[in-house]
Amino acid sequence: MLTLRKEPPNRDVAREKREWNLDRQRWKQARDVERGYRIKWGYVAIAYLVEFMVIGASLIGAWLFADYYSDGDSRAFYFMLLAPLVYAAVELCRVPLGILARTQRSWFVKGLAIIGIIFAAGVTTKSVSQLGEMMFHPRLMDAAKAKTALKDAQSDRASIDTRIAAADARVTQYTTELEQIEKRAAENSSQLAGLPAQRCERISGTNSKGKTYSNLKCVADPRVATLNAAVTKAGADRGAVTKDLEAARQARSQLDRGAADRKVADTEQAYRNAVNRSQLHSFTAMVYGVDPIEVTDAQVHAFLRIFVFVPALCAAFASTILALSAVSVRRTFMDEDDLGADVATEATPYLIDHLTGALKEYPELLQPRQPAPQPAAAVIPIDRRQPPVTQSNNPASGVGATA
Repeated sequence: MLTLRKEPPNRDVAREKREWNLDRQRWKQARDVERGYRIKWGYVAIAYLVEFMVIGASLIGAWLFADYYSDGDSRAFYFMLLAPLVYAAVELCRVPLGILARTQRSWFVKGLAIIGIIFAAGVTTKSVSQLGEMMFHPRLMDAAKAKTALKDAQSDRASIDTRIAAADARVTQYTTELEQIEKRAAENSSQLAGLPAQRCERISGTNSKGKTYSNLKCVADPRVATLNAAVTKAGADRGAVTKDLEAARQARSQLDRGAADRKVADTEQAYRNAVNRSQLHSFTAMVYGVDPIEVTDAQVHAFLRIFVFVPALCAAFASTILALSAVSVRRTFMDEDDLGADVATEATPYLIDHLTGALKEYPELLQPRQPAPQPAAAVIPIDRRQPPVTQSNNPASGVGATA
């Protein structure tokens, strides 16, 4: 719905406002012409916005990095934040340095500004590259751990035959020792059983005091003690060898080729999943045309340098290039205007002859130009209303009309 203003606009105020805007534009144009350059502050604002985003991301990354690697030590945490603060201050100088490199007329100052831009861009490259490495670090660590587990499983599978052979040898050795002990114990028992029983006889007589005595004396075979000791030792050896044999059999039962193969398959699948979650491994495999699980560490780190340093360099110079492009440089009057030029004394006659020849060739240039006739100004009456047309009662007019 169209709404009408209650009061008509003040045309004098609008005219003065328009004239003021025109005067301001003419003043800016004259100032830019006098300075020799013009700055597009919209582009400068975008460049500063990019700078603040880079600085904010760098400080947040440094905070997280210090919190992760300081291990709870508050002093080490704040020590690790000092350098990033200085780096942020240096990064903030790149846009002003870019503007100075375009607006300064001294080549010495321009050179200093360019050197400062390069130094500040190096600091920005370091900060942004650290952020890029932190972005890829978790996936790379997961892939590295999975690869280590896969290598261990493959080593276990490669050595399973050797360990099985060693375990079988130990079981055979303990079994042979146990059989020898059993055989020796049986021989000792049979020898002990084949010995004659001890002989007992009664002995009587008179002692030194004149008293008579009568005792039963038993005489055993001297080989009995030796055989009893051999049987006892065989029993002890049997118990020790039996324990060793049980341990060897248990260790051998844990060595299974199928279990080793299954472990290798599981770890290989885990490594493949970790690699598939790593964008860096995927890009490397795509470029080299191999399976992501087959890329080498050298290839991955080569692409890591590209993915980290190239974007860091782009981020370091993007806002600076925008700041350089935001300045439009032009020559001033002192550089290019004829009004400020000096004419050498020796060139004055040649200049006068040239002007005289031009005037002789075109004599119409000497004739004064007649001003164009101006149309007569018409007076506009204040009251533009037309009087009503009525029939005149003048007899003369009637006579004239009749005649």
